[in-house]
Amino acid sequence: MLLTILLQAVASEAIGKIGIALGAAIAALAAGYGIGKIGSSATESIARQPEAGGDIRSSMIIVAAMIEGA
Repeated sequence: MLLTILLQAVASEAIGKIGIALGAAIAALAAGYGIGKIGSSATESIARQPEAGGDIRSSMIIVAAMIEGA
């Protein structure tokens, strides 16, 4: 929805559309990197302390959902 509003605001300028697309791409890449980092850290934590695996896994899922929401 925000992207649609921004595209309408700069519909006459091609450079504005390119900037919006570039910003959206960077945001998607950053979210992917963040979720990958969470998964990596959670895997390392579970390997070090297997009995806490359930707590770590549920925390990881909650944080990943927050990143996706943002």
